[in-house]
Amino acid sequence: MSFTHLDDAGHARMVDVTLKQPTVRAATARGFVRCAPGIVAALRDGTVPKGDVLAVARIAGIQAAKRTPDLLPLAHVIGVHGAAVDLAIEDDGISIEATVRAADRTGVEMEALTAVSVAALAVVDMVKALDKGTSIENVRIVAKTGGKSGDWRRPGEG
Repeated sequence: MSFTHLDDAGHARMVDVTLKQPTVRAATARGFVRCAPGIVAALRDGTVPKGDVLAVARIAGIQAAKRTPDLLPLAHVIGVHGAAVDLAIEDDGISIEATVRAADRTGVEMEALTAVSVAALAVVDMVKALDKGTSIENVRIVAKTGGKSGDWRRPGEG
């Protein structure tokens, strides 16, 4: 088995995608921030002292998608052409879904995962003074389209 991010000597390298043709690509990731009932009530009532948690998390996620190569040393700098981050308050926390789109030489899975992860971190930051037990769970890719490997959807994800 060969690893694309290692050279012949076993050193880390960025995969060269120079000769690949740009194609339209998209990836969707999801995650969940588990919150205590009091936090969920404050989110629904709009009484979290730091302000609009969902708005801050949405912007944080979009910004994070665009900054992924700054965080992951082997990620390519790509043109993120679309990023949507949706959050929904549920009975036991906040569900997060991010879809990132680009027309480039490499996929946007890491950008979608980064968007969800940073949006979740923003939620935790906004509510941590109310409950230290808030946790981030189940961040994962649920679908991707485009590129050499084609389309993929995680079984069981709607």
